[in-house]
Amino acid sequence: MTAAGTWTVASVADAARVRAAVTRLAADAGAPLLDRTRFVAGLTARLRHCLDQGGTWRAVVRPGRTADGGGHLQVTVRPALGGADGTPPWRRSLPVPEPHRTLTALDDGACAEALSATDDDTARILAKLADAEALVRFHREELHQTNQGVLALHAELDAAALAQRELLRAERASRSEAENARRLLTFLADASAAVTASLNPEDVLRRLPELLVPRYAHRIDVWLFDDETGPVRDGRPAAAVVAARSGRPQHAAAHAGGLPGVDDQPPCALAPDRALLCIPLVGRRTLGVLTLTAPGPRFHPDETVMLVEVAHRAATALENARLYAHHRDTAETLQRAQLTELPTTPGLLLAARYLPATRGLNIGGDWYDVFPQPDGSLLAVMGDVTGHGLRAAVMMGGLRTALRAYAVDNEGPAQLLTRLHRLLHHQQPDLYATAVIARFRPGDPRVRWASAGHPPAVVRTPDGAVRTLDTKPGVMLGVPVPYEYRDHTVHLAPGSTLALYTDGLVERRTQGVDIGTRLLTGALGALSTAELEQDLDAAAESLLKQTLHDSERDDDVCLLLCHTAAVPAKARPRP
Repeated sequence: MTAAGTWTVASVADAARVRAAVTRLAADAGAPLLDRTRFVAGLTARLRHCLDQGGTWRAVVRPGRTADGGGHLQVTVRPALGGADGTPPWRRSLPVPEPHRTLTALDDGACAEALSATDDDTARILAKLADAEALVRFHREELHQTNQGVLALHAELDAAALAQRELLRAERASRSEAENARRLLTFLADASAAVTASLNPEDVLRRLPELLVPRYAHRIDVWLFDDETGPVRDGRPAAAVVAARSGRPQHAAAHAGGLPGVDDQPPCALAPDRALLCIPLVGRRTLGVLTLTAPGPRFHPDETVMLVEVAHRAATALENARLYAHHRDTAETLQRAQLTELPTTPGLLLAARYLPATRGLNIGGDWYDVFPQPDGSLLAVMGDVTGHGLRAAVMMGGLRTALRAYAVDNEGPAQLLTRLHRLLHHQQPDLYATAVIARFRPGDPRVRWASAGHPPAVVRTPDGAVRTLDTKPGVMLGVPVPYEYRDHTVHLAPGSTLALYTDGLVERRTQGVDIGTRLLTGALGALSTAELEQDLDAAAESLLKQTLHDSERDDDVCLLLCHTAAVPAKARPRP
């Protein structure tokens, strides 16, 4: 070294001395092992480059301080001639905490010691690298395991998400099925109420297209047949004929329907592009076939089950309507056969009307009767048997016959009611009746009457005043108590009218008896005496029209008008 911190480098030995000196100086200055090793490695690479270039080089090492109070070692390598060949100097700095060491020349022993120290530094660095590699391997393995765990977690999350989606899909499907079932059950309940609301077969048949078209069918056809003809083709779809004969629903289309409880048939030649569903209308017997044309390409299985049930309930409603009509016609025929043809009596005009109930099987219990007694008096009777149908009609006929038989003894109204009361209680203890009897004597303006729980009679005087005979009536006929009825008397001057009626004339579901009675008295008072004497039948029709207003009737209606004429009426035929 020519000066402190300056070395001439012309051989490998010179380079080794410079490297050893810088290594020792950096170590003495307290430079960190890794920093000084990197610094020395960079210097070594530069010295090797210089030797490869040839010539003489100069290495200068200078300690110094930085502006912040720290120290550094600066090494500069340049050509010995000062860079005459244009090569720029190589300069590097190494930060050190103690840059106060004196740079001295190194003999061969010191150089060897420095090289040995360098090898120790290398060994320590290698040991650190080994530790770092082991730590890297540990962290790499830990990262691998973490990645595997993350992948497993992602797989579990994906599986859970898939299961969640499947559950949601299943829940939506279940909710949709439940909602569809609820909708169909609600429709079935509404349809059942609609088709059973009427006892008119035409109403039942009219309700079916209103209910099913267009939601469940494009169109429908109802084919009804009776016991005599049975199912015949007559231009009907072949599937409808098969349904009628087999009693099973049939599906006709170009594709198999696979509908529950339904047989598949070839497509119908009458409608090859539409699916048909032919359902037999089966009650106690097969009444006909309901044929539905699909609203779309095919019928839905759930809706098919509902449609079959609607057809079954429609068949039950049709059968009930026909049975009702049969019983109604029988009872009405029996009742009309027992109604009296009004007699012709001088000085007394008579007009009677009977109207059967228009709603329900509520006929058979009301009757009127007018007949003479042996002494020449005339009995006018109005009665109403509780209950309806054939039994009431038969019982009404029995009471009518018994009353005529008892009247042969010329007994008064009260005595006749008393005997009827005992008869009914003895023969039919669970059946009751109401009745009112009025007895007219020729030339006598006084009319004797008696009532057994019947609506009060109405009297119109010649001057148009109207009043009800509101004397307390006796008990109903057949009530299980002993009872003796009493006669009452009412004065009917010529031109007066006595109106007897049953409760069906004045009772309504939407109004009380008092309102109906006021309507009757008002209508009777509005008629003139001339109208009553000229055409009593027309007057009776007028009373019915004004009182009933052509409304639906829940009960029979009987009306009997007895008008005492001022001049004896000529004999004329009665309806």
